[in-house]
Amino acid sequence: MSGFSGKICGAGVGLVAFLTLGAGCAAAENHKRLSASQIHAEFAGMQRTDEVHWRDVYERDRTLRSYAMGSKKIGTWFVHSDELCIALPEPDGGCFEVTATGTNFVLTPKGLGSPLEGILQPPPDNK
Repeated sequence: MSGFSGKICGAGVGLVAFLTLGAGCAAAENHKRLSASQIHAEFAGMQRTDEVHWRDVYERDRTLRSYAMGSKKIGTWFVHSDELCIALPEPDGGCFEVTATGTNFVLTPKGLGSPLEGILQPPPDNK
């Protein structure tokens, strides 16, 4: 996956930066961790996107179509031990803890890597 919309909790420069970062930190605290059955129910047949640069479509047959900045990758997705696992060509893929609040979903990788944030919505009719 090549989407990243990270939030850094800490001191910002200027009042606007402080308010923006503070709001992001408060929102992160409200995220609830999803179980395996919740992950499958939420992701099957949906897409996760930043609505601008990338989108990942989680087909019900566990096919994953990943679109980022004009390129397309095909892989698979599955749920294992309360984690969403993604199999895509290198360097993308891995297993992630999933947390959510509303339509905002955050995938946090096991080990190294930054959390991946996006919204979950029905995919467009076109593939």
